[in-house]
Amino acid sequence: MIQQYLRIKAEYQDAFLFFRLGDFYEMFFEDATRASQELEITLTAREGGGEEKIPMCGVPYHAAPNYIEQLIAKGFKVAICEQTEDPKQAKGVVRREVVQLITPGTMMEGKGMLEKENIFIASVTPFEEKKFGLAYNDLSTGELKATLIHGDFNELVNEIASLGAKEVVIPSDLDSALQKALKERINAALSYEDEQTAGENFAELLQPVQHQQELAETVSRLLHYLFRTQKRSLDHLQPVSFYESTQYMKIDYHSKRNLELTETVRSKGKKGSLLWLLDETKTAMGGRILKQWIDRPLLSRSAIEQRQELVSLMIQNFFEREELRERLKEVYDLERLAGRVAFGNVTARDLLQLKRSLQQVPAIMGVVKSMGGGAAELAEKMDPCTDLEELLEKAIGDSPPLSIKEGNMIRDGYHAELDQYRDASRNGKNWIAQLEKQERERTGIKSLKIGYNRIFGYYLEITRPNLHLLQDDRYERKQTLSNAERFITPELKEKEALILQADEKCVQLEYDLFLALRETVKSYIPRLQQLARVISELDALQCFATISEQRRYTKPTFSEDMVLHIHNGRHPVVEKVMQAQEYVPNSCTMNSEREILLITGPNMSGKSTFMRQIALTSILAQIGCFVPAEEAVLPIFDKVFTRIGAADDLISGQSTFMVEMLEAKNAIDHATKNSLILFDEIGRGTSTYDGMALAQSIIEYIHDEIGAKTIFSTHYHELTALGGKLDRVKNVHVSAVEQSGKVVFLHKVKEGAADKSYGIHVAQLAELPEKLINRANEILSDLEEGKPEIRQENPPAVQKQSDRVHEEIDALDEQLSFFADKKPAKKNENSKDHKIIEELKSLSVLEMTPLEALNALYSIQKKIKS
Repeated sequence: MIQQYLRIKAEYQDAFLFFRLGDFYEMFFEDATRASQELEITLTAREGGGEEKIPMCGVPYHAAPNYIEQLIAKGFKVAICEQTEDPKQAKGVVRREVVQLITPGTMMEGKGMLEKENIFIASVTPFEEKKFGLAYNDLSTGELKATLIHGDFNELVNEIASLGAKEVVIPSDLDSALQKALKERINAALSYEDEQTAGENFAELLQPVQHQQELAETVSRLLHYLFRTQKRSLDHLQPVSFYESTQYMKIDYHSKRNLELTETVRSKGKKGSLLWLLDETKTAMGGRILKQWIDRPLLSRSAIEQRQELVSLMIQNFFEREELRERLKEVYDLERLAGRVAFGNVTARDLLQLKRSLQQVPAIMGVVKSMGGGAAELAEKMDPCTDLEELLEKAIGDSPPLSIKEGNMIRDGYHAELDQYRDASRNGKNWIAQLEKQERERTGIKSLKIGYNRIFGYYLEITRPNLHLLQDDRYERKQTLSNAERFITPELKEKEALILQADEKCVQLEYDLFLALRETVKSYIPRLQQLARVISELDALQCFATISEQRRYTKPTFSEDMVLHIHNGRHPVVEKVMQAQEYVPNSCTMNSEREILLITGPNMSGKSTFMRQIALTSILAQIGCFVPAEEAVLPIFDKVFTRIGAADDLISGQSTFMVEMLEAKNAIDHATKNSLILFDEIGRGTSTYDGMALAQSIIEYIHDEIGAKTIFSTHYHELTALGGKLDRVKNVHVSAVEQSGKVVFLHKVKEGAADKSYGIHVAQLAELPEKLINRANEILSDLEEGKPEIRQENPPAVQKQSDRVHEEIDALDEQLSFFADKKPAKKNENSKDHKIIEELKSLSVLEMTPLEALNALYSIQKKIKS
């Protein structure tokens, strides 16, 4: 048996092998050791034929799904190895084989599957330089998409990260550097598949891309992997849908994180994100498509306006929309139900959910049609699948059990033979009940009862105190209990055979009928998937309408000349979180004369919020939703780049400043004049002058070379001078006032630069010690009067810089003295050389900042060179 285990395990080295032994799945050797740690189960050992014992652990087969899910959640794979022959008929070791490989990207059921989130598995194929094929699939819904990525490897990584793919299938010979980058930068399992030829089985699925060789290879790689690992029907897979990244607004992974589109930076959870705000969907399908729309805003103006029209119709038809929402509540996850039908793990309860969902469709079609316009056109695309609903109504009972092997699933009247067996079973049980009544009367034992168990079948049970009343020779003792005796009679055994035979045939026939019904339902999968697509779109659109009406959003219009004008705009999420508090709205105008807004103001005043709300307003508009403003005219942005937040990338060992520079580089390399760039305090991760120089250089480069709409917040007030030097740079600030020595943030964006930073006031709000605050005010006052005060004992860094200045002074003094000595003339106190030396010696570096001291030194060096 262990040899059999090792042979099978050799083919699944990267997975835990759940090896079926009777009522348990067992693991051996290294699998057992690791599983005992990961699952916190007992590790035992078994004799292996040699001196050493084999590590071993196991889990009961009925509890296995929970353990498998735990391993998958940790990024592992699990190969399910079943007994494929009856142990009673086996000659030697029972035949076993792997029936499925469960991986992070191929989960079909489990508590870890969130109903409103896709579980994507992706495949990658590299082609010529800077070109990659990417395909991805959600096995639970059958969705299959593909695209070509033109650009460097970062473009590919960003696309996969944005998808949130749980697993990536790659060729085994993929460049090791690329493999390393995938492992480090994407939280996904890596799997290998080298087969990428399009087999006959895939012809229909590949039809849309059959003439695009690169895409066909990439999709084929993924399909080969899925069929090889799942080893079952995948009839629910949909034909591949090709898309181009140029169809959608490009938002890189870091920008999505910074803008908190689907999860927050701090909690990594949905609450507090744009998705959390918008999600008023009533179905799981609607929730998933909403997330996809947020991830991929549209670039086509006509497509955006088509969604806007439907949102407007739903806002205008309040009562119809409310009825639609109520109906959608009763619609189950049609996409995943179809997937379970194809996969072969659908239950009678699932089919009951499918029937109840289909029963809602005619009413949904009616209410949507009544709205008119584009809504009526959308309703026409809905297929109610009436024939399937009628079939399920006839076939499935109202309260089926969870298992499909227990019977009681099929409704009476569906199948004549089944009805006959049921009649025999039910009449037999009625006869049993009648017999119990007769025997009580005949024996006078009122407590006599007829029971049943699997070992003895039906029996008559009499308690010990009543045994003396039994005078019947037909009673044959079968079992003795502590307080009762159990008997059988010939007529009871005869009836038992009839009843049990009917029950067994009933259960088997119901199982066979259910499998046949499942095959019939499988033929409806394409129609169900089309219906699911329309319902999910309706759900997302009603969600936009509901939110837009509740939160007083406005329908935006789009400009042809990249003009942005938002009147009294609001940050959608912050506004909701503030609830009863009044949110301070802000306007923003950007055009050909105002391409870059340089925004200054104190910390906590709302600079970052203002910047984010511009980006979120644009994203909301381009997914077809209304926007939080009194009026909005917007350009259609092709890309959004952000650098907001100062979290170090500790995992990859990158500092705040390096992250700043990499994200800035990404924006500068890929932005166009139709892009939106948000830079929040670029340069703060390094020294003041370095940071200021970089910030100014970045602004100038964007102004001169790119021309993208840019909002740049900074604490470097010196940069506000750019507003007068660069034509398209304008200064704005977030206002604040000082009252009774404390700062009050007005959160209002106004024209011009801020006059103060209020840094110490913010520290006061944070309740730093009063003594510390007072000392900071003293130092600030001295600095503002031009009298920098530095303690006698210099900090190490200052002292080191001071020492360096003095060393350079001494070296120059010696150098000048040497040249002076070479001159024949006697030293003259009024000579230029002497004056320079005296000037050097008079430098009081302790009264200067290190930078001031070095600048003074270098000015003297210029004199020397002259």
